[in-house]
Formats: sequence, C-alpha cells, structure tokens
Amino acid sequence: MKIVLPLPVTLTSLFIVTLINGGFVPWRLTGPYRKAAMAALGTPRLRLTHHPTPWQPTAVTLTPDERHLLRRSRHHLAVSTTVPPHDLPAAVQAARAAARALAHAYEGLLIDPLTGSTLPAQDPEPVAFHLSDDWLGWDVRTHDGATCPPWDPTGTCDGLTITSRGLRRFALPEITLDGAACAHTLCATNLLRTVAARLVSDQLAFAAAHPEARRRAIDDHLPLPPAPLGVRLTPCTPASSPTGGIRRLKVGPMDDTAPVTYLKIGPPEAFTGSLNDWLCTTQTPARATLTSIAA
Repeated sequence: MKIVLPLPVTLTSLFIVTLINGGFVPWRLTGPYRKAAMAALGTPRLRLTHHPTPWQPTAVTLTPDERHLLRRSRHHLAVSTTVPPHDLPAAVQAARAAARALAHAYEGLLIDPLTGSTLPAQDPEPVAFHLSDDWLGWDVRTHDGATCPPWDPTGTCDGLTITSRGLRRFALPEITLDGAACAHTLCATNLLRTVAARLVSDQLAFAAAHPEARRRAIDDHLPLPPAPLGVRLTPCTPASSPTGGIRRLKVGPMDDTAPVTYLKIGPPEAFTGSLNDWLCTTQTPARATLTSIAA
C-alpha cells in the first residue's frame, strides 16, 4: 500500500538566539557556509528578526545553567530560513551556522524549538549533513498508570512511547513507536534513528530529483536489515488535527494481515515473539553501537 505525502512549496525552519541586552555587537560567520549565508541574508532564505522581549520556552529541555541564562535574557533573535524542499539541507545548515555565530558573539543560548534542544554555539557547523548532528529530538513518555520495572526485560511492560521531533523540517511526518517495554528503550531508539535516517535520505533524494513535485508516494513497508525484517508505516492522525492529514507515522513491525490504519503494534506474521523480542532482533551489530536518546 502507498502512503501519499504532500510536498509544500516552501518550508520554514527557525532557530532562536537569546540576548542579555538589546545592544548589537559585531558578529562574523566563517567557514564553508559564509558565502551562502551572506548572499541570502535579508531574504526569506535567511532572515534575522530582533524581538525586544524574552523568549518563552515551550517543551524545550534546559539545564539549570541554561535556565539561569534564559532568565537573564531580555531580548531574542529569530533566525529563519524559508526555502523549497529541494533546497534542503543546505539552506538549514547555513541558517544554523549563522545562528551559531550570533549565539557565540552574544554569549546567548542557541535553541532549536522544533527538536526542543539547545546547541553548543562554540561548535562549528558540520560540513557534511548527518541527521545525527542534532537535527532530531525525541519525546519519550510512559503511559499514565504504567508499571514497568526497567530491570525486567522479560516482563509484560508495554508503557513506552517514543516520538521523533524534527522530521517536519524535511516535509516528513514525525514517527512514533508505542507499546514497548521501558527496558528496551535503547533498542527502540536505535530502530527509530535508523528509520528516520532512511526516510530523510530518501526524501532529500526525491526532492532533488523532482523539484516541482507536490506529492510523494512511499511504501507502507520499509525494508531494513537484517532481512527479512522491516517496519510497517501506519498513518495516524492526532485527535487535535482538524484537517485529518498525516502528521505522524506509527512505526511497527511488518504485518501484511493488518490494515494500514491499525495503530496497535504487532510482530510480522512469521515472527513468533513479542514486540520487545522483535525490537531486539532488529539490532544489527553496527546499529547496536548507537547511543541512547539520553546520550
């Protein structure tokens, strides 16, 4: 079955730089993104907007020191880029490089509201694009009332839900895995990272090859090693969505007998174990070395 995803005409990505005061100081952008950023500055491709008010965090993870710095801030800068999908990821890399330079010059926080995280302003923006370079965040939750001893992977815990934050930047739905044991957070993390990297890689390649496309059809089964294992992508619509559009993709084991709208995760027909067993079998040696979400 095919899942049809819309490709918007343009996408906007935003970064926040907090300021202790409103006085502007010289800032310099060096490195491989300097030429592109300076050429785009003042256009929708790279716009800096000064706000003479403190920035209000929403669903952003901050350390105590970062919260203290944020409380001292009285102004903030919004660094945004608005480009068509086929201009990704270069445009967002240049925008984030500019945001890093500003945060370093002003000694403020650099915040990515989409992923809900801060970024080190002193680090240079990587030249090559890798999704693992802080382009993705995670919302990790347990069901209300769930009882799950994390030291017992063989137990009946099914209270873990992990949802990505950041795939929307690439015109993709967020992905979520629901119903695993909390003891298998690492397995679930590794699998979701692999799925996200595959989705983004395929999306960027398609947008580059079809710059005028306004739709893209993907298979609801995504093959991943080790064969014959894979994941099922099931569209799901949050209750708060008024449009009925696909906002997330639920990631589960392949199961050809289940309808595509089925939200309960179940193992493939040929797999006789539980969801938690399946999560562990998806781990290749290379993938098992990935760090957890908390790392």
